[in-house]
Amino acid sequence: MNPAHITTSSLPAPHRILVADDEPESRDYLQLALRRPNFVVDFAEDGEEVLNVLAAGVDTPSLVILDVRMPRKDGITTLKEIRFQNLNLPVIMLSGLSSVGSMAEAMESGANKFLTKPVSHEELRRNVDLLLPSTRAVAGSARSGKGELNLKAGEWIRKMDPLLKRLAASDVPVLLQGETGVGKEVLARHIHEQSLRAGKIFLKLNCAALPPELVESELFGYERGAFTGAFKSTPGKFELANGGTILLDEIGDMDLRLQAKLLQVLQDREFHRIGAKEATQVDVRVIAATHRELETRIEQGEFREDLYYRLNVLNIVVPPLRERLDEIIPLASSFLKKHAAADMFIPEIGPALRTALLRHSWPGNIRELENVMRRYLVVRNPEVIAEDLHRLNSRAASRNRRPAWKAVGDVPSRWAASAPSDVPELYEDSAMEQPARPLPSNAGQYLPESADAENSELVKLDQARKAAESEVIMKALYSTQWNRKRAAALLGVDYKALLYKMKKLGID
Repeated sequence: MNPAHITTSSLPAPHRILVADDEPESRDYLQLALRRPNFVVDFAEDGEEVLNVLAAGVDTPSLVILDVRMPRKDGITTLKEIRFQNLNLPVIMLSGLSSVGSMAEAMESGANKFLTKPVSHEELRRNVDLLLPSTRAVAGSARSGKGELNLKAGEWIRKMDPLLKRLAASDVPVLLQGETGVGKEVLARHIHEQSLRAGKIFLKLNCAALPPELVESELFGYERGAFTGAFKSTPGKFELANGGTILLDEIGDMDLRLQAKLLQVLQDREFHRIGAKEATQVDVRVIAATHRELETRIEQGEFREDLYYRLNVLNIVVPPLRERLDEIIPLASSFLKKHAAADMFIPEIGPALRTALLRHSWPGNIRELENVMRRYLVVRNPEVIAEDLHRLNSRAASRNRRPAWKAVGDVPSRWAASAPSDVPELYEDSAMEQPARPLPSNAGQYLPESADAENSELVKLDQARKAAESEVIMKALYSTQWNRKRAAALLGVDYKALLYKMKKLGID
């Protein structure tokens, strides 16, 4: 076992954390992530070594972190043997595979937390702090400087603070709305950590990231034999989050059939696993988040009105970063501290960069600001970052001044007023989808040569239009490694509209 002593004389009784992972790169990463003045981190290469350390009774750890897959004795087996001897020792399980089955087995075997690799520094530290109660005061002050979102940074959050405290003390569903990247997930975690369910499990499911059939099995689980490949009964996220909180991110993209089942959970606090005959009862607080206008989705018949009113007990609309100017500089400073290495000099935000940060429109909101600050830590030249931001603003202003029609090659394309300003709308099928006009009575008798030529030109134009359309879509798909949801966002179109267009153009 290779101890990595990270302590100071000012903290005579540090917390000792035992990490079991057979990969050297992973151990190095975890050592860096757990580096704290009052922590001592020890490492083991497998479960056997962990059990030997615990049996020896010397330097007993305050917390154990186990990788699921290890040689000689894996993490689940080690966890079961630990729980046979000690029910109170906090244990965090790490796995490179995000599997509901392995998560369920770990939680049933007595794990306190289950995290999927690669786990961020912030997420790992947050969960360690939750399992070591005496570190919460230290962690609270650290999060304000190192966290993903400083919840005391600006006027908007200060005005919201009394409401958030009352909201955290209650147990009602919450609907968070706002643009992508404004910090809805961070706000949801803050509500959970201040609530009566603090210390209990917090699970997140992105409803837009999985097909409907997988979302259902992820949410509600399934019985053995319910479908091909269901070799054992597996609980869903609602069961795993029993007693805690579940965040349904991008709920505006949830399938209608699943919306009905979710409504049943909210009303009756029970549901049926896929293939189950008996209902499963749960006590879970639901927080939903979306960047879509749910009222519009209701009018379009794509979101249930009754579910909307059930979720909309309390609705918080998180404003975009461009409307929270007083938060930009504090957030930028906190991101510099968060991503700086242990002994790295943190560059200052000078007047020129400060002006550029405040004048930028931040279409990507807090997520974009974080990436800019990470770039600044690498470049370390405020003039370069300021110039990049000015260039982005100039390009955005130029796009807003463009005419309604713009030629791409020889094919016209229309710019959508509702789509992002930097992406043209997919070409419409003007020649193929227009309603047929009534033909003259002698149309079948005679067509002049000029008409044949005109029809031939229309065919060529339609072929050129489709070729240009295919090229635009293919570029977007390649730039996103064929992630169709990201490609749809890049093109500024609805995800289903992109799938329909790909099918029509034969893009597979």
